[in-house]
Amino acid sequence: MRQQVRLDAKTFHKRARNLLSSWKASLKKGTSDEFFQGASAILAVIGELQEDYPYQKSIALESWLLGLEIPNVLILFTTEKIYFVTSESRANMLEDLKLGEKQIPIEILKRTKDTNHNRKLLEQICNIMLETNAEKRIGILPKQKYTGSFLEEWQKVYENIKSDIQEVDVSAGVASSLSIKDEDELLAEEIQTMIETDKTLAKSINVPDLDLERLESCYTPIIQSGGKYDLKSSAQSTDEKLHTGSGSIVLCSLGARYKYYCSNIGRTILIQATKTQERNYQFLLDLQRHVLEYIKDGTKIRDVYSKAIDYIKSKRPDLENAFVKTLGFGMGIEFREGHYLLNPKNTRELKSGMVLNLSIGFQNLKNEQATDDKRSENYSLLVIDTVRVTNDRPIILTDYQKTLDSVSYTFMDEGKSDQEAKKENKRPVKQTEPKKAPPKKSAVLRTKFRSEEQREETKDQQRRAHQRELAALKQAEGLARFAESSDQQTYQQQVFFQKFESYKRDSALPKEVKELKIVVDQKNESIILPIYGFAVPFHISTLKNASKSEEGDYTYLRLNFLTPNQASGKKEDMPFDDTNATFVRAVSYRSTDPYLSEIHKKILDLKKSASKKEAERKERADIVEQDKLIELKGRRPQRLSEVFARPGLEGKRAPGELEIHQNGLRYHASKTNQKIDILFSNVKHMFFQPCDNELIVLLHAHLKNPIMIGKKKTKDIQFYREASDVQFDETGNRKRKYRYGDEDELGAEQEERRRRAQLNKEFKSFAEKIADATDRIEEIEVPYRNLGFNGVPFRTNVLLQPTNDALVHLTDPPFLVITLADIEIAHLERVQYGLKHFDIVFVFKDYSRPPVHINTIPMEQLENVKEWLDNVDVTFTEGPVNLNWTQIMKTINADPAEFYKEGGWSFLAENEDGEGSDASSDSASEYQLSESEADDDDSGSSYDEDASDDSASVEEETEESD
Repeated sequence: MRQQVRLDAKTFHKRARNLLSSWKASLKKGTSDEFFQGASAILAVIGELQEDYPYQKSIALESWLLGLEIPNVLILFTTEKIYFVTSESRANMLEDLKLGEKQIPIEILKRTKDTNHNRKLLEQICNIMLETNAEKRIGILPKQKYTGSFLEEWQKVYENIKSDIQEVDVSAGVASSLSIKDEDELLAEEIQTMIETDKTLAKSINVPDLDLERLESCYTPIIQSGGKYDLKSSAQSTDEKLHTGSGSIVLCSLGARYKYYCSNIGRTILIQATKTQERNYQFLLDLQRHVLEYIKDGTKIRDVYSKAIDYIKSKRPDLENAFVKTLGFGMGIEFREGHYLLNPKNTRELKSGMVLNLSIGFQNLKNEQATDDKRSENYSLLVIDTVRVTNDRPIILTDYQKTLDSVSYTFMDEGKSDQEAKKENKRPVKQTEPKKAPPKKSAVLRTKFRSEEQREETKDQQRRAHQRELAALKQAEGLARFAESSDQQTYQQQVFFQKFESYKRDSALPKEVKELKIVVDQKNESIILPIYGFAVPFHISTLKNASKSEEGDYTYLRLNFLTPNQASGKKEDMPFDDTNATFVRAVSYRSTDPYLSEIHKKILDLKKSASKKEAERKERADIVEQDKLIELKGRRPQRLSEVFARPGLEGKRAPGELEIHQNGLRYHASKTNQKIDILFSNVKHMFFQPCDNELIVLLHAHLKNPIMIGKKKTKDIQFYREASDVQFDETGNRKRKYRYGDEDELGAEQEERRRRAQLNKEFKSFAEKIADATDRIEEIEVPYRNLGFNGVPFRTNVLLQPTNDALVHLTDPPFLVITLADIEIAHLERVQYGLKHFDIVFVFKDYSRPPVHINTIPMEQLENVKEWLDNVDVTFTEGPVNLNWTQIMKTINADPAEFYKEGGWSFLAENEDGEGSDASSDSASEYQLSESEADDDDSGSSYDEDASDDSASVEEETEESD
């Protein structure tokens, strides 16, 4: 059965509103407006689609609004309503546009096989055009070439009123609306490499939801050489053979059209180029960079061209006459938006969101060093890129290799010697001995003109320069943040005195105190000691420890209390109201009665119980009471069924339903009343991870403030469904044979792929609904698996994957979510020759948070990790050893202002000799013995935990086994 096409009503109404808003604004100018020329209605009539004319304005308008091309349709726009006239089947499809909120009124008129009925519908459209206003100015899109019976029917009816109306060209207004591209319209960069190629390339390119059926070429790729060059976009390849002689230039360009949106790229290939040709090409690249500086929101198009001419006159006036007459054009659904030609006469302004085909070139240049080959006498140079206009620097969407060393090649015969190559002023190419086949006499491509090592060195230099800029900015921010005039208490954790009151009055004391014995009061968490004939209560929080010993017939009980300045090398957990007061440090009792042993046990139990309560209190200290979830009323909420939650709810593991409500999500467990509420206002990140390379597909919410699920506090909540068939067994045992049979293995694998694709589609669709429910405030992030690297954030080696705003591990608990915006600096440890692994330490802007350690990263990933950190503007340093971050953070927190006065984080870049390290760090990693395991004594600190607030705790083993 053919799948019914569904139109995106939300996108339609959003774009239609933009068009009508621009149109209404122009009506205030009247007929003097150059865009809509005072039109009171806009008419677009589309007949049979013509493959020879794919880029017509009416088709572009239709594709922009509907997301697809529909033949034999009439669209009439008034300032208050949109009318469609089309066949019954297509009219049913257009009914989707009536869904959703914030609608623009639309009316769909259905054509049938009844000729009289159809004529009445078209006459109705004509009457609407006549009734729009007194001037009867109807906006049309001229130069449209269509045929078909529907168009003939319309022309017969339209001829009757044509003399009563005035047609005006609104192509400029429509082009202006279409020129501003929203995020849904922008092409993925990877698609540029896939035009008319083997479809299996899609497997190596990470483009979410790439639909290859909607990928096509904009035009037949253009390849030119041999002295004949045409730099127009309408140029065509010739039938002549490719010329690859000395000093030859090859121009090639190709365009991709994906979901009706176009892109274009063009490059020049230099073969055994002369020094003059290389110099001219390098200037072409410099000119493109100069032009890009002026492509921004608000710049007039003619000013961009004039800046290019001024640059040529000042730097290379000899090339002015060879410069192209236009720098390209606007591009979108139409390959060439004629109203946005980048020429010296166009006074229109560039707007943020526009996409341009930027084409810069020099034509008909002379090669003075050409010998007897006339095909090398003339040459042209060209660089084409697809560029997006922004408020600042434009974004090159086709930023593919174009540097001189990446497009320069040299050919030579195998029989030619190095000496002959040098005489021709050519760099000799190393010869490779063929194994068996005799050498060919034809020219063979051996190597690129310049070394790849040089490119890598340049890339590393650029990264180092960028890191120096980031480090300088970080230092300046730190000095401003921790200025001397600031209140230092805002940077350090405050510790407040907590007063404990065991009893408010004497009458509340237990009756046992009258016997002047030691009493352990579990209810009031106190120990009552007889001292000089008085019953003196001590709250259990004042007790440091209790010890018992026996000597002869006597049992000794010693109670040690907390007093000021008692801790050595450890932060005091309990502050004191007045450190100059008199304190009891220890009390000892001796008795022959064995009841002291029982008392000792009761004291230990009370101490343990009180410590547990205090730990729970501290654990819940950062829990913020959430608002109530507002349930949807009057309609059923969007649901994702049969999903499991992590951490799980109490009871037997069972799937549940995830619902989208007005201000958050609610998860219902099956057959129980348990639920989990997540408010959108408390969500910091929302992730969708597909199951292409995993056993589960999941949605993951990382919260700003933790919530309680059962008795557990968590900041990470995950909803998932298993992707693999539980009956499938790779060992080939009977269960698998009974399920499929070995002969059906291929069918089973195909079913597995289909199941995974369906799961991805279902979860991604639900994620988009969540984003829509928050008005796109909460965007759904997808991990970039191709940028991932392995490491050990806890105790297991896992795959860590970057997203737009975070670094995550979501597949198995404990989860890791590190927000990039929270990172102060990243330090790469154990980076030295001979080691197979290195570590990363992430220090956060909130210095009270412990740094996060990711250990045992393969050294092969070092460059990739550096490149990723640099691309996301994270300052990083590197060193040969592991540092003692407990002591470093303690020093910084003591006086942050002084830390930055002394140079801040610059000490990390200078620490090449291992000073301040806590280990020689030969080849061992902190993964084998973390600080939290090594520093378990009184000298430890709160930084000894190798985890961050951004990571969830490990789930209980009982949950894993369920």
